[in-house]
Amino acid sequence: MNYTYIIIDDDPESVLKTKAIASEFSELNFLASTDNYADGVNLILQHTPKLIFLEIDPNDKTSNLSLQLINGLLMYLKELPKIVITTKNKDLAFDCIKYEVTDYLLKPLQVIDFVKLMHKLNKYNTEDEIVLVQKTIHKEKQLPEDILLNKNRKSFILCVKSYGDHRYIDSNEICYFQADNNSTDIHLKNGEMITAFKTLKHFETVLSNPFIRIHNSYIVNRNYISRIHTGNSLCYIKKTTIKLPFSKSYKTNVDFIISEFANENYIET
Repeated sequence: MNYTYIIIDDDPESVLKTKAIASEFSELNFLASTDNYADGVNLILQHTPKLIFLEIDPNDKTSNLSLQLINGLLMYLKELPKIVITTKNKDLAFDCIKYEVTDYLLKPLQVIDFVKLMHKLNKYNTEDEIVLVQKTIHKEKQLPEDILLNKNRKSFILCVKSYGDHRYIDSNEICYFQADNNSTDIHLKNGEMITAFKTLKHFETVLSNPFIRIHNSYIVNRNYISRIHTGNSLCYIKKTTIKLPFSKSYKTNVDFIISEFANENYIET
């Protein structure tokens, strides 16, 4: 698949470097570049690229380049281009998790960074079992099996298909996913459990916040977490006695959940 792209970066040398590496990939087609927030938004709305390379720690602070550009685009676009952050600053990676950027590349950029990026982009586009569920769209591609997912909305409908049976689940009803060999058990807030014949890795790939993986065996809906005990490595599920373990390899995700709670209407005592 081909990807048109725009570069938004206030460093001319970095722009040339990005273009030079991207030119080695036939799938990437350059549209334009700019060095500031306002022109960046205008270029994106004018050209509607599929990919944006964005610097968020500019040398010239008056350029206003930051993650706020994503918020600016949300005022005009229902579906955003894929955002790839390119910066020298390692410390901004955590902030980018909240914005669900496609990739985070550290300068100086290397060819291998783009090789990995292309594999990631192609992986997204080969998920042919996932389609957006929208009220105004009825002529969707017929999928051979199980998932219909709307990622553009905080709430979506998950459709689990099995032998002609279509089970529709509101994402707000899902507490957590639990791995069971090559299938996944979906646990609902009413105590019901539904089995989907997909791996937990599959769900990790297609789901986004508030669904966060905390263990090799668990993806949790952070909206159903009532308590996190870092000493015992446990997450407690609201209005139940269920305690889900989290592992060291997913500790960063748990720290992200804690940070999200702290950024909301929050009083610490």
